[in-house]
Amino acid sequence: MKKKAFISGPILGMENDQAYRDRIRKICVKLGFEVIDPWRRERVLYQGDEQCWWTKCVPTDFVQRDLDDADRCDVMIVYLPKLSAGACMELFYAKRKGKMVIVVSEMECLSPWIVLHSDVIVKRFEELEDALRQIK
Repeated sequence: MKKKAFISGPILGMENDQAYRDRIRKICVKLGFEVIDPWRRERVLYQGDEQCWWTKCVPTDFVQRDLDDADRCDVMIVYLPKLSAGACMELFYAKRKGKMVIVVSEMECLSPWIVLHSDVIVKRFEELEDALRQIK
């Protein structure tokens, strides 16, 4: 059975800049992972330039779907070009559930919360591929 990789990263304020998900997906597929990407499900809620699009969602349902996805994964890949409340909550949840967590971030000073709840921290996508190879 294929291992499952959950893609986590900022959406709020980056709704039109989700290309990082395709880059992570390609790496995962290349290495034989099944990909879980909540943005593929949630992007239908986003309508262009609409402000506060997430307020149309029932918060408990919206969050529970992501938590269910995290429960199904073997590894969570968290892309943090900037801080993201949702990605950080997913990271924390996944680690508490015993999942492997890989953070991809070029930020110089990551919070101790992120560091503590990460198994691997890399700066570039090329390093992500190497980290994923180690867990296959």
